Amino acid sequence: MGDFLNAVWLGIVEGLTEFLPVSSTAHLLVTENFLGLNKDQWEAFTVVIQFGAVLSVVAVYWRKIWDVITGMFTDPKARHFALAVIVAFLPSAVLGVAVINFINSFLLDPVRALPVIATTWILGGIVILIFERIAPAPRHTDPDTLPLWKAFQIGLCQCLSLIPGVSRSGATILGGEMLGVERKAAAAFTFYLAVPTMLGASVFELYKKHDALTSANMTTIAVGFVVSFLVAYVVVKTFIAFIGRYGLKPFGWYRVAAGLALIALMLTGYR
Repeated sequence: MGDFLNAVWLGIVEGLTEFLPVSSTAHLLVTENFLGLNKDQWEAFTVVIQFGAVLSVVAVYWRKIWDVITGMFTDPKARHFALAVIVAFLPSAVLGVAVINFINSFLLDPVRALPVIATTWILGGIVILIFERIAPAPRHTDPDTLPLWKAFQIGLCQCLSLIPGVSRSGATILGGEMLGVERKAAAAFTFYLAVPTMLGASVFELYKKHDALTSANMTTIAVGFVVSFLVAYVVVKTFIAFIGRYGLKPFGWYRVAAGLALIALMLTGYR
């Protein structure tokens, strides 16, 4: 029963935070620490529930994705859109393969992980609050027709999310805003970009951790997968409308508060 409840909690956390600019990786690590879970035993689980979250994007935008796949060789607009997503995906894919071992062994080391997360939460929150005020007037309002160079620049911004505590969606949306992409358009492009990025990362990590997938933990993994998918589906459906009305500032303040709270916990002996 304990593992079942832990799976539900982690599924909720992943589904809520994967597409919000608050870092799902950081939230999962802090939650696992709070629940007293052995990170090594739950690594394969977290990879699978991240896959559940990315499928929520496919479920919400299935018509768009299907039209692009079927029209890629006949429709110039579909071909441009697909190429823009691929161009944006490549920087983090190449860099991720190059530095993943360093990130897992150094930045995600049990001793360093929480201080790194607290620092990046606070700094990321401050950056959001500042950049939201100084972002230039948008010049690109359609996520389907972003110039390839602009898509590549957004892809470079996504590379920052390899650092624990730096949100993938936060880096790409805020980076897009600073590059002249309208906030809602940047958010939509971020969702599209999440499909190859998270799918590729999940497959890569599962390949390395496939031995941890056993019949004994399949029920727990299935529960987390379903919960993550359902919660993420709601987030994907509502997020663009939310930031269109309120912007990213609420998430900036949340990050600062969460980082300060984590520091306070660490000072009391929380590890």
